[in-house]
Amino acid sequence: MGRGWKIAIGIVAAIVVLIGVNALVTSAETKPAEVTEQDGRIVKLPGGEVEAIDVGPRDGSPIVLVHCFTCAIDWWDGMIPRLAREHRVVAVDLLGHGGSEKPTSGYAIENQADLVAGVMGRFGVGEAMVVGHSLGGSVATALAERSPQLVERVVIVDTPPTLEDGDLGLLAKLAFQPAIGEALWRIKPDFSVRQGLEVAFAPGFEVPDAFVEDLKRMTYSAYKESPAESEDYSNEEGLDERMRESGKPLLVIMGAEEQIIDDPPARLAEYRETVPGAETELIESVGHSPNVEAPARTAALVLAFGSSKSPANKRKTGKALQADVQNPDGVRGRP
Repeated sequence: MGRGWKIAIGIVAAIVVLIGVNALVTSAETKPAEVTEQDGRIVKLPGGEVEAIDVGPRDGSPIVLVHCFTCAIDWWDGMIPRLAREHRVVAVDLLGHGGSEKPTSGYAIENQADLVAGVMGRFGVGEAMVVGHSLGGSVATALAERSPQLVERVVIVDTPPTLEDGDLGLLAKLAFQPAIGEALWRIKPDFSVRQGLEVAFAPGFEVPDAFVEDLKRMTYSAYKESPAESEDYSNEEGLDERMRESGKPLLVIMGAEEQIIDDPPARLAEYRETVPGAETELIESVGHSPNVEAPARTAALVLAFGSSKSPANKRKTGKALQADVQNPDGVRGRP
């Protein structure tokens, strides 16, 4: 074997070793909890330390907000002021996200739900309307199953009953591959993060810089394990079946310009066919994140659903609701 070949083989072997070492180091990375929100506080619980906010009138009926994968509390910024005018609003950073602790394990949906329940217990909040976006929809469902006394009703935003049709995009798929994923995670530039996040919105939506930073705060373990746990949870039993068994009132909202969920109208129909009395709304001109792309319209739907607790104050639907919330948001860019 010639000297040139020996050098080439040596270089390849060194690269392989470096990739392997990087994979081990990246997978073992952890981060402690830290306050990242103006009103944030760290809640220390047996399953981990999480950041949460608690705003709005204390005598207002509570609303609990649970964000999506790679997201944080700030994905609710457009909705919280609208909800907190008359409601007590609690928003939680899931384990591995935002300002919450980022361990190497503990990302099972059941554990995430127990952490949200723990925050609610510390804050003295119960009988809440729980709103979960994407990954948060799975957590909200598990919360209704595991701590039914804390949940009055559930709103699921862009979470299908099962996730076999979900598509997070090419960059995300590569990032989940062994060794390659850890390498890409280590070198990810802002533009690639931004490009990867674009799938969470309607085409043409401008991804805010803050959302890029939210993803970059994560560790690779949190990034890899969170969606895998959500898929396992819903595939073991669909969210529609779980919600039917919970008996909790349900509203499901989806954006018509979804880039992650295939055929949103069909997925909404699955909830209606399975969960007695389930209400569904398809919001035009927005994608996977109506809470960001159309916060006023989404907040109006949530508030109206909450008001349906009284038979004398039934929820407006169709044209009546459209008259109240006639395109109050721009459909592009962050409000």
